[in-house]
Amino acid sequence: MEGFSLNYIELQEYQQNRYPYLMIDYVDEVIPGKSAKGFKNLTNNEWFFPPHFPGAPNMPGALQLEAFAQMLTIAVTTMPGNKGKFTRFISNTMKYYKEIVPGDKMVIETEVTFYRRGLFKGIGRGYTNGEIASEATMVICIPDIFEQYLPAKK
Repeated sequence: MEGFSLNYIELQEYQQNRYPYLMIDYVDEVIPGKSAKGFKNLTNNEWFFPPHFPGAPNMPGALQLEAFAQMLTIAVTTMPGNKGKFTRFISNTMKYYKEIVPGDKMVIETEVTFYRRGLFKGIGRGYTNGEIASEATMVICIPDIFEQYLPAKK
């Protein structure tokens, strides 16, 4: 399948989060079911910089992880039949290498490594200034699909 891009308005058709929790500004390329790449431009005006931390602002790790999860979700919700579906985070492993600060452009690259029955796994990486800042492995599900395959409750 051929890749395509999504601007801030278009990506909201596939992603449930909205400002201020939408952690993606643009999707440069999504290949449904395979990968999604894009970015978040970080300015000093981001709501999370003043409290995290005064005098030395940096992007909270939980929000970096959220950005990866949102981008990975784009790779799956662009598949036929998944548009706009609600997703639920199941687990993650995160590593941090450098701080992400105001003025940085966080380039987000994600890859789907497994998808079956509404359950998907993947890898996300964030880069600033050409260097890796953080990375995560994630497990996410689409409850509408996943729950169809659970054993019947007694």
